[in-house]
Amino acid sequence: MPEIKTLTVIGAGVLGSQIAFQAAFHGFAVTAYDVDAAALDAARARFTKLAGIYRAANLPGAADGNAEAALDKLRLNADLGDAVANADLVIEAAPELLELKRDIYRNLADLAPARTIFATNSSTLLPSDLKESTGRPDRFLALHYANNIWAQNIAEVMGTPDTAPAVFDAVVEFARNSGLEPIEIKKERAGYVLNSLLVPLLNAAAGLLLQGVASPETIDKTWRISTGAPSGPFQIFDVVGLGTAYNIAASSPDAGSQAFAKYLKDTYIDKGKLGVATGEGFYKY
Repeated sequence: MPEIKTLTVIGAGVLGSQIAFQAAFHGFAVTAYDVDAAALDAARARFTKLAGIYRAANLPGAADGNAEAALDKLRLNADLGDAVANADLVIEAAPELLELKRDIYRNLADLAPARTIFATNSSTLLPSDLKESTGRPDRFLALHYANNIWAQNIAEVMGTPDTAPAVFDAVVEFARNSGLEPIEIKKERAGYVLNSLLVPLLNAAAGLLLQGVASPETIDKTWRISTGAPSGPFQIFDVVGLGTAYNIAASSPDAGSQAFAKYLKDTYIDKGKLGVATGEGFYKY
């Protein structure tokens, strides 16, 4: 079974930063890649904030300096070739755009060592949609994280028919060693387990809003009180990011999804309101 000691995360946005920090917190050597210095400066600020979150959450080891040690284990890099030169595992956490991801993998195929395992964190695309562009379909699979990794600590592992069993097992072990609960998925399915349950909820909430049935606050309150859930669907949208929600809705042929994409763009995205990351979305933070 391949041994994973070094990790590179492609895309240091909200979730990419969490993936990188979680692995570093558990002792892995981690490189976070993004396209330019501005993106890496934003990632650096996220890492510092995450260290405080881990301490405040009283996670095991956080009070012993592991959060600060994680910051020392994180390397930031805007040179893709250098970022992946020594990676045992590369996790791609780029926006949910098929051709963008395919282009990333074509570049990675030429730059990463032959031993390197590739994993996509895509929430909606099947790994089979991407495997041919990787140049190594036997060493490629999906590894999907839930947002707020330190609390919602699952990692869904989903291969393709071409994924080598030893590679699948190595990624399961990596997830476990990263302090996560591996969710082994036996068959490819868009949405994995988590989003297969979550997306119908979010779509229903969007429909209620667009049809004028209730406000986001009322929909969220109804869900929280009735189910005991800590967050309602529009609070979840803000955490995931309205840019991600827009990309997913805009890529769907469904008329309701297209209408929601337009609503998000006109009401929030064009005004710079992208959710928690920017301080305002459906709610202010």
